[in-house]
Amino acid sequence: MELRVRALETVLAEKGYIDPAALDVLIDTYQTRIGPRNGARVVARAWSDPAYKAWLLRDATAAIASLGYQGRQGEHMVALENTPAQHHMVVCTLCSCYPWPVLGLPPTWYKSAPYRSRAVRDPRGVLAEFGVTLPAGTAIRVHDSTAEVRYLVLPLRPEGSEGLDEEALAALVTRDSMIGTGLALTPPARAR
Repeated sequence: MELRVRALETVLAEKGYIDPAALDVLIDTYQTRIGPRNGARVVARAWSDPAYKAWLLRDATAAIASLGYQGRQGEHMVALENTPAQHHMVVCTLCSCYPWPVLGLPPTWYKSAPYRSRAVRDPRGVLAEFGVTLPAGTAIRVHDSTAEVRYLVLPLRPEGSEGLDEEALAALVTRDSMIGTGLALTPPARAR
């Protein structure tokens, strides 16, 4: 795949359709300034700062922007908190509305018709395919992202993460956990 991408890039550059320097800037932007690491920082702050968490749940757009994450596809954000009794999952049934500033580019599966239709009809089954099995008593709520509202799931903070700083907490947050198709990672056992 990498060779195909490089070959395509070379052909497009030779024909003058793309500027390799501009492409490098675009790629750097999505690798270092936009993406799941931003959302992970938002979640880590919410896990470690109760006042920030309350603000995030009340006005996610402003709370996220306060950390410098805003822009196109990041307007009108709503944060959804997972609890032992309630699990949230996000889908865009019409297209692929997705909060780019905090999650980066949407994964291919998020845009696929099977995910978009099955997430609504059989969320527990879709979660199982992602390796997530929730207790039978946990309710699952599916939220349909739109051009007007985009969602960020605040995953359940994993056991054993008490006392970790924000950087260590952020390392436990995955893109899928912020969509609701995954769970936060369990921290490694600490040496005694």
